[in-house]
Amino acid sequence: MLLGEHTGLRAIEADDLPQLMEWRNRPELRRYFREYRELNATQQRQWFDGRVNADPSTRMFAIVERNSGRLLGACGLCYIDWVNRTADFSIYIGADGLYIDDRFAPDAARVMIAYAYGELGLHRLWSEIYAFDTAKQAFFERLGFQLDGRHRQTHWAEGGWHDSLYYSLLSSDSALSA
Repeated sequence: MLLGEHTGLRAIEADDLPQLMEWRNRPELRRYFREYRELNATQQRQWFDGRVNADPSTRMFAIVERNSGRLLGACGLCYIDWVNRTADFSIYIGADGLYIDDRFAPDAARVMIAYAYGELGLHRLWSEIYAFDTAKQAFFERLGFQLDGRHRQTHWAEGGWHDSLYYSLLSSDSALSA
């Protein structure tokens, strides 16, 4: 387990799948994810078997509360490009409807960033979020991510088009890379 001050990152287990699926299917959270459809148990299991357990370009973790072990959310590195040492960084807290909070999400993110740069030797983390996701914009900026650019009207949601924002953090930008 990778340990932070308030959180631990551990392997996602099959027993976590129903709770993760329930969080992913909440409309107030799903609006922030690329997967716009409601997931069923078969799709969740396919993601677990195909991506989490078998795909070498994916490293996903369950976020748990360090003291109690309670499942809080998930985070990970997807689309890892081992040649260019880049990865898509994703994170959310599903417990208590938090999504991005001021305690667990930053702590888990710092652990994941240190793992990405220290253990995996990656150079660049990036993330695509939607322009209406102001919580994650502020979150990434607090972590030191830079806004790289905007792709206009890429995402249809809630009756309108929304821009995608691309953020990145280089290993040289982060004090956590050592």
